[in-house]
Amino acid sequence: MNVENFFEEMPFADLLGVEVTEVEDGHAEGRLEMREELSWNADHMMAHGGVTFTLADTVGGAALVSLVDQPVPTIDMRIDYLEAGTGDLRAEADVVRCGSDVGVVDVEVYAVDDDAQVADARGVYKTG
Repeated sequence: MNVENFFEEMPFADLLGVEVTEVEDGHAEGRLEMREELSWNADHMMAHGGVTFTLADTVGGAALVSLVDQPVPTIDMRIDYLEAGTGDLRAEADVVRCGSDVGVVDVEVYAVDDDAQVADARGVYKTG
């Protein structure tokens, strides 16, 4: 399974502009170019929480797919929003556990312009 192609062809991620940029051995990275339609604030461009969540979920899933070579539906994801994302975002994900039934992935989301951490997440995905 070509992981990059799989995520490039995901309609919702494509709609938001989520791009998986690196995937290998339980690690993935991705980015999202911020634009007006993704903001929750009409006066200042700030990423809606759902946009940040989708970036984290998509990149987290990609990290796990790199190990199991199949789609991994999300079972649960917990996210802490640490700072408003006011520009382009990037995410880094690492698999914590890859079991026969479930996998666990830690994801950090950062602002591209100043490297400030925007969110911290942990996803649980179905692997079997």
